Amino acid sequence: MTEKKIRLCIAGITGWTGSEIGKAVLESHDFELASAVSRKSAGQKFEHVFIYASVQEALHLDPVDVLIDYTSALSIKEHVHQALENNVNVVVGSSGLSAEDFEEISKIAHKKEVGVIASGNFSITAALAKRFSLMAANHIPHFEVIDYAHAEKIDAPSGTARELAEELARVQENKMVVSPEQIKGYKEARGAQIKGTPVHSLRLPGFVLSFESIFGMSDERLTIRHDAGTSAKPYVDGTLLAARMAVKTKGLVRGLDNLLFGEL
Repeated sequence: MTEKKIRLCIAGITGWTGSEIGKAVLESHDFELASAVSRKSAGQKFEHVFIYASVQEALHLDPVDVLIDYTSALSIKEHVHQALENNVNVVVGSSGLSAEDFEEISKIAHKKEVGVIASGNFSITAALAKRFSLMAANHIPHFEVIDYAHAEKIDAPSGTARELAEELARVQENKMVVSPEQIKGYKEARGAQIKGTPVHSLRLPGFVLSFESIFGMSDERLTIRHDAGTSAKPYVDGTLLAARMAVKTKGLVRGLDNLLFGEL
């Protein structure tokens, strides 16, 4: 008996990451690209698949098991809620959701008994860098995060850096020698304080996406860094793994590393 294919809707199908995932889905044996969303390309087709103008329209008109969203920080929250309202599982590849947003999403997902898998970065190597950072935080109580991205990126920090900072706080409280309140001068120079972790966001031409976790101890320091290349291909395998797991999940899983290795 042939196993039923998982029906996907990809929002952001014509984008940098969405288009690579769409190509991989069309070549796969266990997925079906049921629908696609791109506001700018609405009415056209991605190969043979019709492109809708909105997630709401796509989910209403075509049966879908999983929504994969690679759109923008401006629309991701609305898209996730639209999927949950339609009892559709979600893979969240767009940044822009806060810890409070995720708490709300988690409650709804549990109530609806659908899966939501979100990650600031679906690269396998980025997931490893994050997991190594969380392991280091078990032993080193002084840490900060630097987030690099291209000049056009409108959200700061990135979803990767925000997710990392929030999970570092779950491992151990960051012990700052001088608190932000004690700073003389510009307190903002010490970065955004996310759950007690200073996060510094650089937005400059020449960067794609990178992040560093920096840990300091007396007379030594540890830097764990991930650099993304110019291709979106590193995010494809992790995203499709998340889509396979989403249909088996009830509630929220945040972080590809937690999906791969379980929560620390």
